[in-house]
Amino acid sequence: MSNTCGTPTTRRALPRGLAAVGALLLSATTAAVLPPTAAAAAERDTVTTHSGATTAQERGRIDAYWTPDRMRLAGALIPEITPVPADDDTPDDPRPLPADTPDPGAVWTHGGAVERSVGRLFFTFSDGYDGSCTATVVNSANRSTVVTAAHCLRGVGAAATDDTWNHNLYFVPGYRNGTKPLGGFSIRAAATSSRWDADPSGTRSEDVAVAGYDTGVLVANRSADGRRIADVTGSQRIGFAPPAEAEFVHAFGYPKDRLNDPDGRYTGSRMIHCAGPAGPGPKAPLLWGGACDMSHGASGGPHVARFDPATGTGTVVGVTTTTDDVAGGPAGTLYATRFGDSAHRLYDWAQARTS
Repeated sequence: MSNTCGTPTTRRALPRGLAAVGALLLSATTAAVLPPTAAAAAERDTVTTHSGATTAQERGRIDAYWTPDRMRLAGALIPEITPVPADDDTPDDPRPLPADTPDPGAVWTHGGAVERSVGRLFFTFSDGYDGSCTATVVNSANRSTVVTAAHCLRGVGAAATDDTWNHNLYFVPGYRNGTKPLGGFSIRAAATSSRWDADPSGTRSEDVAVAGYDTGVLVANRSADGRRIADVTGSQRIGFAPPAEAEFVHAFGYPKDRLNDPDGRYTGSRMIHCAGPAGPGPKAPLLWGGACDMSHGASGGPHVARFDPATGTGTVVGVTTTTDDVAGGPAGTLYATRFGDSAHRLYDWAQARTS
């Protein structure tokens, strides 16, 4: 069962990896977030990188690992006994959604470029449990750059410690009901802000996130037939300008739970859409969000400004980080880390990599 914020509750202890992600997007009992220390604030924000699948053997192993059922069960608290989720057969609606239509959360049925450039990001925690987030292909010089949340890639700790990072990273654009409609892409390299290198005994993931450093970038390997990912999926624009109060933003993600309906369930089978005006979190003013019926699994999903529902294109201005449990505001609010100078550094690093 779950509480109203979608946190799985069970007599079995939450695996360490799931707890790390849950601290940002799931916990209904999160303590008040502490501001960054003066020492941390004085440190220069740099790019911390991690190597992924660089050999054909490793790429093949990861591709084979993510079977349909393994993808469907990613994020399950006890996958050994969790039933495989049923497919979501909500009918498609090719008619464009009217522009700037508020949406607190519904299956995206309108197609367009967003259905190809956004997908589900899979990974394995250091404790062996599988999880998933959401990610987006964005315009870049190498046509291989993908953006997500930093907490989907790693926990707080020394970057040289391998179990700080998640493993088996695998991006499935257009994911739907356990299928890979555009193929699956292993990850060649990943990066986060150096703020995630902090000592976990004195810094939590929440501390880094509310300070505005929950952006992660990925460099995707080429497809099985040698194409760069953006040549397969297309890409969304990316922007780094400061947010404007009440800016109308569309959010997309693959949540495993709902926020506003404790009796309802998302299972990660289809992409979910929310839309409405965004504003800063009362307890975390660097995070911006609006009303949205998504919880865990939606992390890393794009918050898109100037979105055209007729084409499914817009400008990604941030990625889903947390809910009102951490950032405050009305119940059922989903917040994003907005892109600024730190995200721009990560993006510049990623688009300069070869794939």
